[in-house]
Amino acid sequence: MTFKEPLSRLPAEWEPQDGVLIALPHAGTDWAPMLAEVTDCYTRLIVAMEADATERVIAADVPTNDTWTRDYGPITIETDEGPRLLDFKFNAWGMKFAACLDNQVTAAMNAHGHFIAPVESHQDMVLEGGAIESDGCGTIMTTSRCLLEPNRNGAWDKARIESELKRRLGAQQVLWLDHGGLPGDDTDGHIDTLARFAPGGVILHVASCDDGGTYPELELMIEQLRTFTTAQGQPYRLVELPLPHRICDDDGEQLPATYANFLIMNTQVLVPTYGQPDLDRRALDIVASVFTDRRVVGVDCQALIKQHGSLHCATMQFPRGTLKITD
Repeated sequence: MTFKEPLSRLPAEWEPQDGVLIALPHAGTDWAPMLAEVTDCYTRLIVAMEADATERVIAADVPTNDTWTRDYGPITIETDEGPRLLDFKFNAWGMKFAACLDNQVTAAMNAHGHFIAPVESHQDMVLEGGAIESDGCGTIMTTSRCLLEPNRNGAWDKARIESELKRRLGAQQVLWLDHGGLPGDDTDGHIDTLARFAPGGVILHVASCDDGGTYPELELMIEQLRTFTTAQGQPYRLVELPLPHRICDDDGEQLPATYANFLIMNTQVLVPTYGQPDLDRRALDIVASVFTDRRVVGVDCQALIKQHGSLHCATMQFPRGTLKITD
């Protein structure tokens, strides 16, 4: 289906949903050496998601290269004619990994009849779901480091990319974070590892960790967040999330563990935990203080982080009116 204007807006993640997409790990993915461990993680995740009886967990029978559905699943917009699923190009964070199958998942799901909303191809633009945040009121937040990386959209400059985000996603403004980024992050600084919108004009963001580690880039990021305002000109209320204590892979390289990588569902918020009881509990309490109308549940993501991703990266929500629901 070809692109059609006008568009309305990119809904916030806390708006009503039909379901959540996950892709199960298999022996043909990078999970092969630890398949049993990560499968246990996905089992816990599914059990946690199924506690929300108002939406479905969608595991589509289509081939995949990997499990990071946030970045290759469809991005849904609301229009005057109802929701539309936008199928952007996924090139595995700048051709770092194989992506030929992942880039076809949305089209394959559509061919299998999973959707009632129309699907539009936007394969002329690389855009990952983890790279953008929406407050549902006309503002999209992203990072310069990711969207301006030439490995995404070549020679497109900031003005061109901002124009395309506004045109395709119906945004009134784009807020660019010029600082931030976690050690070990191979997404080039996805926003969903750093700062997330929440209801009531809130931005939840990571801050320096408690184990002596300091990240000057995060301090600069927070300074910039303090200057951000809504499309209506109101400042956001900033709420700090701790960073987990340092987690490293078998080679001693730091992994990008973050509590900002939470998933918002209809009746609950699932927050990644990392086997650090004090910090895990503090993060859950902070998220609960913002999402007062939802249960806040921790999901152990120590397996997921070993492949440099976490809970939000492994999921993609479908807003209400998009999925063909069958019992």
